Amino acid sequence: MSERKIKWSYMDHWRSNGPSGPVDQWHSHKTMSAFLKQVKAVGFDAIDTFDFRIWQMYGDYGGPAKYQEMVQDHGLERIVNTFHAADYDPRNYAPHIPETHENILEDFRVTMGRWSEIELDNIIVMPATLYYDMEPITEDKLKHTAELWNKVGEITAGYGVRLTCHHEFFCGIQSEPDIDTFYSYTDPEVVSLFVDTAQHCIAGLDPVALYNRHAHRVSGFHFKDTHNRATGDDHRHRPDSEIMAPTTGKWFYEMGTDQGLVDFRATMTAVRDNGYTGWISVEHDKANKEGGDYSESTAISRWYAKNVLEEIYR
Repeated sequence: MSERKIKWSYMDHWRSNGPSGPVDQWHSHKTMSAFLKQVKAVGFDAIDTFDFRIWQMYGDYGGPAKYQEMVQDHGLERIVNTFHAADYDPRNYAPHIPETHENILEDFRVTMGRWSEIELDNIIVMPATLYYDMEPITEDKLKHTAELWNKVGEITAGYGVRLTCHHEFFCGIQSEPDIDTFYSYTDPEVVSLFVDTAQHCIAGLDPVALYNRHAHRVSGFHFKDTHNRATGDDHRHRPDSEIMAPTTGKWFYEMGTDQGLVDFRATMTAVRDNGYTGWISVEHDKANKEGGDYSESTAISRWYAKNVLEEIYR
């Protein structure tokens, strides 16, 4: 059997339905085991996680390596990526404000040490503060932001991990010209792009065109869908436009959803034609809103990946 060009990782947004409401998989070893079994059963190869989960890994499992042993005991290969969900604050932690850079650099020196006991491909970041805290977006602010991530990328590279940027629709860097300007100031050797198909669609971009333009520095994907593009001030709501934007109750859906705006066939064709190999992550955060269900969305996504996308490129 020839080696597969693409393997599938599951970004661990998850809630199961308990008698008193949604249950986080990190609630207990039992709920974690049930989560991992379901992810493996539908055919995923690995998982991604969030950086803040490391405290539960230490507290409940003995650290990232011990937690990864549990992941592997359930038939999954490993943890592929971690998402560094920083609490941005213009007073002390904001990429466009140089006076805060040393705090951010020290954060990554410490963070990478914590993860050093396992192999990671990427540490994913939203590269800017909330749009509201960065506007107006100027070239100087984009340049300061790029200067920071070039330095952070050198730190993570020292641990063998790619620093890669994920542009939420409410991020300060989310428009096509601002994304292109930002990358023009970053070093492709140490700063990569992580394409989130739904987030770019919501922001009004064509994710396939964006990917083709920056394919040489793309280090991963979140494959998820959406039914809506942001309008008006949707991208400017505190604390989280994914929850607070007034026009849309649920932004994210699994691949294969009716009314989806993402052209996944074109995306997978571009992945093939650009010669990308490695991991694609499947995500559908907040899938349980408006009557949705994580386990159902996860199974439908994997079905779509296997029966539609792998027919294009596997």
